[in-house]
Amino acid sequence: MFSGAAGSGNFRRPLDLPHTRDMFRKDFTLMFKRMPGDEPHRIVSTTPDTAVVFKPAVVQTPAVITLTIFVARFVAGLGRLVWRHPVAMAVIAVPGALCWAYGWRVALLVVMPALVGLGAWAFLDRPRFVRCVGWRLVAFVRWFWIYRRRWRPVMTVSGLARCIRGREYIPRLVRVTCDSWSDQVAVRMLDGQAVKDWADRIENLSHGFGSETCRVSVAKSGRLVLTFPRRDPLATPIPALPVPDIPTVGPIEIGKQEDGSPWRLRLHGAHVLVAGATGAGKGSIIWSAIRGLLPAMRAGLVEVWALDPKLMELSYGRPLFNGRYAADPADCADLLDEAVSVMQKRAARFAGVQRSHTPTLDDPFVLVVVDEVAFLTAYQSDKQLRQRISAALATLTTQGRAVGVGVLAALQDPRKEVMNIRNLFPDKIALRLDESEQVDMVLGDGARDRGALADRISPRSERGARRIRAAGDQSRSDSRPCRVRLRRRHPRDGR
Repeated sequence: MFSGAAGSGNFRRPLDLPHTRDMFRKDFTLMFKRMPGDEPHRIVSTTPDTAVVFKPAVVQTPAVITLTIFVARFVAGLGRLVWRHPVAMAVIAVPGALCWAYGWRVALLVVMPALVGLGAWAFLDRPRFVRCVGWRLVAFVRWFWIYRRRWRPVMTVSGLARCIRGREYIPRLVRVTCDSWSDQVAVRMLDGQAVKDWADRIENLSHGFGSETCRVSVAKSGRLVLTFPRRDPLATPIPALPVPDIPTVGPIEIGKQEDGSPWRLRLHGAHVLVAGATGAGKGSIIWSAIRGLLPAMRAGLVEVWALDPKLMELSYGRPLFNGRYAADPADCADLLDEAVSVMQKRAARFAGVQRSHTPTLDDPFVLVVVDEVAFLTAYQSDKQLRQRISAALATLTTQGRAVGVGVLAALQDPRKEVMNIRNLFPDKIALRLDESEQVDMVLGDGARDRGALADRISPRSERGARRIRAAGDQSRSDSRPCRVRLRRRHPRDGR
């Protein structure tokens, strides 16, 4: 609408009317009165048809304070760098200082003998040189070129960084250490973060830093260690170890761990469940354990009782078992009942006298080996026989450890419907599994998220690790639950 006579040229818009301007001034004055504090004084634009823009408060910091903070941060960062990478800093700083002070000729004369000495050290004592110098230089290079350079974008893209009120918060990269096969990256989490936040993003982290996998472990409260493998030390098949000469029931070496140390399996004082798809190598675990116990079996300190329902695995060792071998389900049930009877008689004699078992000729360690245990506990058509076997196994796994009766069982399907007493086995070994959900069934909830990728183990033996161990790694003195990649040795046909 327009006001004025036609053709007079006296046209005005509604906002130009006096009463409209007065109304706008009144509403704008009321808006000022409702604003708290000094906000009205920060308005930059008061044009009616534009948004209200506020000028932020600016605090003028003296240049001396800014310079002091900058210098303090620089000195603190330099000190941390020297503390964490002393060898690398010495390699860089000493030649540079000599060059600057005396020229490159003097620096070369001083540095060359040092390089010759380091070369002689590496030639004469390579393991110590690599441990003291080599891996520290590798750690510095990888910290500078890979982790420090990519840290901010990887944290941001993976969602581990947070932006609060316009300020970006990023987890802190604390330290990088290297060994022969992996990088260990120490990280300080943000306040309020959980380990699961990192475990859910292992694929983001592994691809972001150029590694095939990533494993997350807790160092202490608020600190994590991310392990990024650089190569697979378990890619080569391992031949069977020679039978030991000394009788022992202690942890038995049956393979190699990812860091190169021997994998020792504890059988005395434990129960072990081995889960894996068909052809994954369950028989190799069983026979490696039996080979390690052979000297103690000859000495009368160990008895191996074998249950072999499929007749294709433990039948090779019938002479070793001294009649304690069963293949028919009814015979298996009788053999398990006999083991329960031995256990209960020992418990009656040990009651009030001793709390742990020491193998002797009178009371040897009894290892009950059950191959394809699911056939006896789930697939058996005779319901009464199935219940009888399940009850005997449950009794042995709950009461047999203290009196020297252990169970070593192997199965393919780890579901509760198939093996409802799997949680009674304190030590579990996951071989190649068919589904990702089965990893957590064997190793516990969240095991796969923390890097136990048993479903990705290759069916080809030459492609790398064949199993992942969980719950009480016996190579550690504190026996804390852990998950570590392992490779077992390959005995053939029970020999």
